[in-house]
Amino acid sequence: MPADRLTPEQLKKWPRGKFLLALTAYDYPMGRILDEAGADLIHVGDSLGMVVLGLPDTTGVTMTDMVRATEAVARGRKRAMISADLPSETYGTPEACVKNSQALLSAGADAVKPEGGREIFPQLEALQKAGIPWIGHLGMLPQKVKSEGGYKRKGKSEAEARQIETEARELESRGACAIVLELVEPEVAARVTEGLSVPTIGIGAGKGTTGQIRVTHDLLGLTPWFKPGFVKEDLGLAEKIGAMVAGIRKIGRGGPG
Repeated sequence: MPADRLTPEQLKKWPRGKFLLALTAYDYPMGRILDEAGADLIHVGDSLGMVVLGLPDTTGVTMTDMVRATEAVARGRKRAMISADLPSETYGTPEACVKNSQALLSAGADAVKPEGGREIFPQLEALQKAGIPWIGHLGMLPQKVKSEGGYKRKGKSEAEARQIETEARELESRGACAIVLELVEPEVAARVTEGLSVPTIGIGAGKGTTGQIRVTHDLLGLTPWFKPGFVKEDLGLAEKIGAMVAGIRKIGRGGPG
């Protein structure tokens, strides 16, 4: 392992005030590109269900999908830390959580990420006991999109804000090396961050978190049919690919010669 690779223990002790950059990858080329470009954390997200597999949400992603993607990304990295999502319904018990987490670690992940707070405390305690590094995830939980009826911002009421703050402290006490805050009200996310010693990673949660995570496909503009509101600009690659295809067709000889 390269001496400068970010480890879960180093992530847990991330310096306050230092920006943390996390981006998603699902294959070898992107994993290698992000690693060589200097991403701190490469996350193999179950968002691959939507941006790679064409599923309507993340709930149809399987362990087979995640293990294969994690293996591919791991082949391309040298320095960045890799985290991987535990797919929906793969960590319903502490035993299943540990077993599937071990499969992701064997595939090349350095840490796993389940979603939720108090409802998965037994699973988180099992991960800690097994010595498996993990990242927490509070706020909007994509794996619960069906039961919640959509993607809804969290922390709007004071009661909900207090619950997020309380659960964040509980996650830290159970061994989280970082906590993702998704679609949490910015002022709440900032308060949570201030109250923790481990870093927070925001997505649609304002600028008060330690760092940010983005779905790389969104930033590249590869999914023009879906543009999150917090992605203000993208590289427009879908349009450029379309122009390339049109150019090849115009030449009519199978491509530029």
